[in-house]
Amino acid sequence: MGRVTPGSDPDPDPGSDPDKGQGRHRTKVHGPGPPPIPTVAAMNDAIVPAVEGFVTTPWAYVLLFGIAALDGFFPVVPSETLVITLGVFAASTGAPSLPLIVLVAALGAFTGDRISYAMGRTSGSRIFARLKPCSRTHRAYERVGALLAERGGLVLVVARYIPGGRTAATLTTGATGFPRRSFTRYDAIAASTWAVYSAGLGFLGGAAFEDEPLLGVAVGLSLAFSITLLHEGVRWTRATAAGRRR
Repeated sequence: MGRVTPGSDPDPDPGSDPDKGQGRHRTKVHGPGPPPIPTVAAMNDAIVPAVEGFVTTPWAYVLLFGIAALDGFFPVVPSETLVITLGVFAASTGAPSLPLIVLVAALGAFTGDRISYAMGRTSGSRIFARLKPCSRTHRAYERVGALLAERGGLVLVVARYIPGGRTAATLTTGATGFPRRSFTRYDAIAASTWAVYSAGLGFLGGAAFEDEPLLGVAVGLSLAFSITLLHEGVRWTRATAAGRRR
């Protein structure tokens, strides 16, 4: 055994790595990798508290009324999404109030439809003249006009559940001189049933996923989309069958 002098280290074991000696460890450094994918639970915990803080205030009803009214004549505004979302939180957290959601959404939708009807009466012909003849919007207005002549005010109730149909229906009823009193009666039914339907879908989603409202919103929106898709599929099938019989 070699002599060890004071202040000197003992000789390392022959053939061994000095860096692996006693008390010496290497720290393994990991390179930068992709960020972890957030889970639904993590997103729920991050987003829900902020949303809860808003929906429990009166401003939620103010926003709901404004969006529902604006959607009556500016259909790119997602009023149905907002109603469903508030319905989810009404079921999962108890706020806002479900009856108030239905009432405010119906009043907002009715107000927006009245504005659209007034626009149709005053400038409907100019609006139609600006539409491209083969565009989807032009075809929607023509279809609504034909249905109004055939079925009257019931079109207002049905058109509210068709994408883009509610604005086409209210503008067309105004432009064609549909009686104001009849419009008011049918549109009140349309706005009320739509508010109950949308808030009800949200409430069902929230009741199914009380601990994860974001999943409840996804379920409510999926149900609304599926019902709309089913309605359009049935309508297309009937129209195709009628065309073949001619």
